[in-house]
Amino acid sequence: MAKKDGFFHSEFFHNFVRSPGAMAGLVIVLFFLIMAFFGPLFTPQNPYDIGTLDLMDAYKPPIWMEGGDPAFILGTDEQGRDMLSAIVYGSRISLFISVIVVALSCVFGTVLGLIAGYFGGRLDSILMRIVDIQLSFPAMLVALFIMAAFGRGFGKLVAALTIVGWVLYARTVRSSVLVEKKKEYVDAARLIGLSPFPIIVRHVLPNVLTPLIVIATIQVGTVILTEATLSYLGVGVPVTRPSLGLLVKNGYDVLFSGLWWSSVFPGMFIMLLVFGINLLGDFLRDEFNPRLK
Repeated sequence: MAKKDGFFHSEFFHNFVRSPGAMAGLVIVLFFLIMAFFGPLFTPQNPYDIGTLDLMDAYKPPIWMEGGDPAFILGTDEQGRDMLSAIVYGSRISLFISVIVVALSCVFGTVLGLIAGYFGGRLDSILMRIVDIQLSFPAMLVALFIMAAFGRGFGKLVAALTIVGWVLYARTVRSSVLVEKKKEYVDAARLIGLSPFPIIVRHVLPNVLTPLIVIATIQVGTVILTEATLSYLGVGVPVTRPSLGLLVKNGYDVLFSGLWWSSVFPGMFIMLLVFGINLLGDFLRDEFNPRLK
């Protein structure tokens, strides 16, 4: 009988479906992705459309509390904005920013790591000293400095978080390249006359992708928390299009006045989203760790 192959018959897929943590993480992440992409089709209002807001609906409690309105399942905030709608739209912004930042950081850091690791020399020394200097400062402090210097905005926030995040990829890729470039397949590629660029792209890069997948998965959750913190501190996304972090900040002002829902619900969604992403990241880290095989 022919041996079955393909992704759905692979060891990775078999281990994935047998891992409760990985499956739970997948369900949570899929829930947020579906909510982000299709949630606005079903939300009772567009929280960014000022014309749909009514200050008379401000601070209505969740539907199960006394005074709750069936139109606002999770209550409303100080502008009469439906919290469920705000969370759905805020999740879209948080996920969009995190995916863009991780993609840019991964590409930028990988390119520099490949160059530094393969060619070495003075260029490697300069790049790694830059990495060491940046890693000597807390990432949040660097991001705060950049945002404070250049102001808030989507583009500036993405740039700041990318500047903070690329160093981890660069250092990881460089370390892997230093090992890979000494192996026989690289020597063989040189002997047949291949130039450095094809060797790096065709042979070295595929062999350093595994740790990048793990780092990128975990970094999505890290970026979400960093963005939420910056928005909470008032230097993140614009107030006209709040992310989950800005929703938490807006609700915190009245948290101890009994109006807890406008801060607690966005905070719970951040916690759940990052938890799901970390579950997937933990599975990938264990699955791709050769020491556990």
